[in-house]
Amino acid sequence: MELTKIVITGGPCGGKSTAMSWIQNAFATMGYTVLFVPETATELISGGVAPWTCGTNGEYQKCQMKLQLEKEKVFEQGARSMKVDKILMVCDRGALDNKVYMNEEEYQAVLDFLNTNEIELRDNYDAVFHLVTAAKGAVEFYTLSNNAARIESVEQAIAMDDKFIHCWTGHPHLRVIDNSTNFENKMKRLIAEISSFLGETLGAYDSKRRFLIEYPDLEALERNPNCQRIEIIQTYLKSNADEEVRVRQRGYGGHYIYYKTVRRLVGGQKRVEVEKRLTQSQYLTLLMEADTTRRQVRKNRYCLMHEGQYFEIDVYPFWDHQAILEIEQSEEGQEIHFPPELKILREVTEDERYETSALAVI
Repeated sequence: MELTKIVITGGPCGGKSTAMSWIQNAFATMGYTVLFVPETATELISGGVAPWTCGTNGEYQKCQMKLQLEKEKVFEQGARSMKVDKILMVCDRGALDNKVYMNEEEYQAVLDFLNTNEIELRDNYDAVFHLVTAAKGAVEFYTLSNNAARIESVEQAIAMDDKFIHCWTGHPHLRVIDNSTNFENKMKRLIAEISSFLGETLGAYDSKRRFLIEYPDLEALERNPNCQRIEIIQTYLKSNADEEVRVRQRGYGGHYIYYKTVRRLVGGQKRVEVEKRLTQSQYLTLLMEADTTRRQVRKNRYCLMHEGQYFEIDVYPFWDHQAILEIEQSEEGQEIHFPPELKILREVTEDERYETSALAVI
């Protein structure tokens, strides 16, 4: 049985409620059992536990975060008892969304209370899909009438949307669904993005584009509030000729998450990539199957959100003059809005010499 846990998040009036119906219809048809973890804040506040009824906002946030994580554990426990092949667990907001409503002192107190860290909270989900508020790009459809708890002005909604994106920046699979199309096509793009992540036929092909760039100003990147640095150790495993298998340690500051990724050729040309979380024990066991013809690759990855597009900048210790910039696109011919502080040398998407697997060859 395969269990995949995703987050649907976004700014006010982004379309989360409607998205749940679309997800149910689309993925039930594909053979998934779809489970929905309801939004925790709505449950607590409607039951009388709110920031204005608790002693402090910090005390309320401890309640909300604890309930959020416990609910997810209960759903996972229930899911693993089901006699089905594929389960898609959809969280209406994830734990890290709560960071928007706290100052730094309150946030650290919550982390200490839960005995956890931001890497664990953020990367506990397999993928995150952010629906941009209608206040950005579709302001004529921004309304307060369909949600009694929504009180934000257009300007406040835009600011909150930016904060939610910032909270999740650094996640390995963050996708932002903007308002560049009408609402129906926005929902279709969401379904295509989820399908692609799951490795299903619809939109499932690898659409990454890769560029060689001048060595970036790392200090400027680390000062950028829309950028997060991630430490990665990547190891390639022995595999068949038609697939590539790798394991990865990913995190920061001594806190790490582990993944296994399998990339397969379809029809001899296009690649399908499927990624699953590992425990530390599983990761260490798989390291025994390392491909000894390739070195273990260490790199720093800078995850940068710019104009609604999610860039990944890989900086390798053996280069001091260049780096690799990647962006994953869901549509062919989609325009890329490069961050102005980066100097693009050339596109190397089709140049296998710049793939990490090639850089790992001894």
